[in-house]
Amino acid sequence: APRARLFGAPRAIRTPSPTRPPLADPRRPPPQTHYFSTMFEATLNKASTLKKLIDAIKDLVTDGNIEVSETGMNLQAMDSSHVSLVSLVLHTDMFEHFRCDRAVTLGINLPNFAKILKCSGNDDSVTLKAQDDGENLSIVFESEGQERVSEFELKLMDIDAESLGIPDQEYNTTIKMSSAEFQRIVRDMTVLGDTCSIGCTKEGVKFSVHGDLGAGHITLRSNASVDKEDEAVEIQMEEPVELNFALRYLGFFTRATPLCGRVNISMSPDVPIVIAYHIGDKDAEGAGSLSYYLAPKIDEE
Repeated sequence: APRARLFGAPRAIRTPSPTRPPLADPRRPPPQTHYFSTMFEATLNKASTLKKLIDAIKDLVTDGNIEVSETGMNLQAMDSSHVSLVSLVLHTDMFEHFRCDRAVTLGINLPNFAKILKCSGNDDSVTLKAQDDGENLSIVFESEGQERVSEFELKLMDIDAESLGIPDQEYNTTIKMSSAEFQRIVRDMTVLGDTCSIGCTKEGVKFSVHGDLGAGHITLRSNASVDKEDEAVEIQMEEPVELNFALRYLGFFTRATPLCGRVNISMSPDVPIVIAYHIGDKDAEGAGSLSYYLAPKIDEE
C-alpha cells in the first residue's frame, strides 16, 4: 500500500469511513510546518538587575555583541572614541535557569534594549530566548504571582566588532570603597573641572581637580573597621601612584552604582584604571561583574 508522510512520520493510507471526514489527498504534499528550535534560554529572577546593567552601559556603548556560551553571557565593547572599554560578565550562577545549546553572538542595540526593559515591573522575572538562526531576541516579563506576562521581541543586529582581548594585568594599587561615596566624589569634582587626579599613598586616596572656577581635593583614609561594611575604605598598595582621568567618563561609570554597594578601583602607572562593580558579592566577582577600563590622560607639557 502507498505510504505518505505526515509531519515526518510514515503512516498507512486508510480508506475514508463514512462517519469520519476523509483524509487529505495522499498525492498532495502536507502543508509546510516550520520548526524553530530555541537554542538559548535564560531566566533572571529580578528583571530590575538586568535593567540596571543595561542602563549603566547604554550611554557609553550603543551597539554591542553579547556572547552567550554554556558558561554564561559576556559583552566587551569600546566607546566610540576608543578611550574606555566596558566588560560585562554574567555567570550561569546568576540565573535561575540557563540553557545554551551552542555558542551564539547576539548583536543588540543597547538603548532599545533598555527601553524594553523599562516595561518590566520591579519584581518581575525576565526570560531571554534566542532561536537557532533567529532574527529576534525574545524578552518575556512575568510578575511574581504569574498573573501578568509581557512578551516583547527585539530585532538582532549584525555588528562588525573586533574581538577584544583584555590582557591579565597585575595592579600595584587596589581601592575598595563605597560606590555611593565614589559617585558623590565624581559628581563634586565635575563642578570644578573636567579632569580628576586620583593619587594613592600610605595616607590614603586623594581625588583632586583644578579648573577655571578653582580647585578641589577630597582625601579618604584607609578605614576597614567602620560599623557599616559598605562605608569601609580598604587600600592595598605596593607603591604610590597618581593618574589623571576624564571626569566625563568617570561620571558614566558611576551609573552602575545601583548594582552594588561597593566599588573596586585598580591602578598602576601608565595603564588604564579599572573600576569594577561586582554582582552577587560586594568584593569578589561572585555571579558576575561590570568593569570599566579608562586610559589615563597624558600630560601634554
